[in-house]
Order: sequence, then C-alpha cells, then structure tokens
Amino acid sequence: MSDLPELKTVPAVDLTRYMGTWYEIARLPMRHEPREATDISATYALQEDGSVEVRNRMRLDGEVDEAVGRATANDARGSRLEVTFLPEGLRWIPFTRGDYWIIALDPGYTVALVGSPDRKYLWLLAREPALDELVREHYLGIARQQGFDLAPLILTSHTGQPTA
Repeated sequence: MSDLPELKTVPAVDLTRYMGTWYEIARLPMRHEPREATDISATYALQEDGSVEVRNRMRLDGEVDEAVGRATANDARGSRLEVTFLPEGLRWIPFTRGDYWIIALDPGYTVALVGSPDRKYLWLLAREPALDELVREHYLGIARQQGFDLAPLILTSHTGQPTA
C-alpha cells in the first residue's frame, strides 16, 4: 500500500486531438526501453472500436525496434488509459496491462506528461523531438509535485535519424 495520494490526471482529453506522433523527451528507467535507446517515439491511432493503436519506436544499436500495442480508456474523461503490448490473442490475460495516465497536457496538445499511479513510470512527450528547457522543467516540476522521484530520470537523445 502506498502512502502517496491518488495520482491527479487532467480533467479531460480529446483523444482525437491526442492522436499522432509524440517524441519522448524524458522517462524514468524501464526494462523495455534501455538507457542507450535513442529516437524514441510513439504514434497513436484511434480505432473504430474506440481503442487506440500504439506504435512505439526506438533506435537501439543502430537498428529500429518497434512494439505495437493497444490502449483503452479507463474513464469517460480519456485521461486514464491502460496499454498492452501482448500479441492480440493474449490480451485477455489479466494483469498484463500498464497504466498510462495523462497527468498534464498543454492546451495545444503539444506537450504531455504521462505516468503510472504507482509512480514507477513517467514519460514527458512532445510533438517535436526537442523541447525548450524551461518548458521541460515546468512539466518535470509537476511530476515532482505528484510524488515522482526524478533522480534516475533519463533525457532521451534524438539523433535526427528517422525511425519510421
């Protein structure tokens, strides 16, 4: 049981506006994204059933690696989603989904801060592969206020080499 208060999310997300490509600016370490990975991006596409196709791409050792998953909204506000990257036939298995909660989102849908309620996962995303340092620090400040430990934060490198 955590002593942290419930993670606050944005009041509402227009999922249609959220679709498209986002570039990872920073993240907390995780096993499926090695520290040396570069050019990390996520492309979201709304599906007819209301779910979201997720295509994560990264460059690792000179090669592009892609993972395709599916996200579904947990609430009518669209700010709390669950994501799975299991093969489609295995997505029914319980406890195989990760939380993708949108903590902060600028009005123009150009910067997003996403995390998990246990504070283990955090991503700062932007529509461009670079983000002004003051803007970055503003969003990371929101993460700190919500109880995220940013000591191990990784700033994602973008080399200008396309991953698409």
